[in-house]
Amino acid sequence: MNISERIEGLFEEYQRQRNSLTELQHRMRELTATATSPRREVSVTVGQSGVVTDIRFLTSAYKRLTPADLNEVIMATYAEAKESVMLQAEACSRRCCPTASTPGRWCVAPPARMPFSRPSRE
Repeated sequence: MNISERIEGLFEEYQRQRNSLTELQHRMRELTATATSPRREVSVTVGQSGVVTDIRFLTSAYKRLTPADLNEVIMATYAEAKESVMLQAEACSRRCCPTASTPGRWCVAPPARMPFSRPSRE
């Protein structure tokens, strides 16, 4: 294999990895999760980074809760929604980039050496 073929092959691999990462970014931006409290007082929707995008009070049952109890219900429901979207993000990244879910592995080839980085002491 001559140098031109090698460079062409590397460029094609770069394009595949770049397209895969672009697809991953697109899918990740679209992730949402909604959780509903067990007694249906509230539902909480979060976006891909776990930021709340919507809170809905589904019935008037929330009116019978004390402020502390309502806070607890909302926070527990939020935690459930956030956990759900994080699991979706993990599954998405695993599908688009299998090596990303392996600790210590890169989705794309790591740089030969980061500028100003210290060598590892392994």
